[in-house]
Amino acid sequence: MAQEAGPGPTEWGEVVGVGPWPGPWPDDVRYDPELLAAGDRRNVVDRYRYWTLEAIVADLDRRRHPFHVAIENFGHDLNIGTVVRTANAFLAAEVHIVGRRRWNRRGAMVTDRYQHLRHHPDAAALLDHATQQGLELVAVDNGPGAVALETVRLPLRCVLLFGQEGPGLSPAARAAAGLTVSIAQFGSTRSLNAGVAAGIAMHAWIRQHADIPPRAGDEL
Repeated sequence: MAQEAGPGPTEWGEVVGVGPWPGPWPDDVRYDPELLAAGDRRNVVDRYRYWTLEAIVADLDRRRHPFHVAIENFGHDLNIGTVVRTANAFLAAEVHIVGRRRWNRRGAMVTDRYQHLRHHPDAAALLDHATQQGLELVAVDNGPGAVALETVRLPLRCVLLFGQEGPGLSPAARAAAGLTVSIAQFGSTRSLNAGVAAGIAMHAWIRQHADIPPRAGDEL
């Protein structure tokens, strides 16, 4: 099956990925004949080189973490692509788009093909879905009543909910959340970029709940 084109040369001229498969082809249905013949220039980790898109998603599905990410989309927020890309990096179960269905995929860098996405028309629909799935809705917002993210234990099964850039979470989203956490800040700005805040909150969940593999050499 044909795969998406990779990013190609970087701004420094370096070519991303690998060329055609050297030697006899592997006898494994996960490998894509077109990629084996032409090379794999996609932005994927080495273990997925030459694999079909379907094989990669299936392998990711076996290992996904039980946290979800949701972001409101009322003004075609350009941060959504960044949120999707980060959710893929931390292996979130799903990304939920609340509000407008359409969003700018450029910032996702093709990771939306590997990440499960779900749309909800409003915060009430998101809350209904989360309740049915046994997920606690956790708003990330610096408004009144927020608990410091650095001091709270995040639920194992949860939806981390973020507002759009500028106005932040809608009143309906704040009301739907059972827990609101804020990220400690020490400078002059009132709020963090939504994509940055999402990355910080996701990494907080990873630090608390994920099984972190040892790095090469750590056992020495």
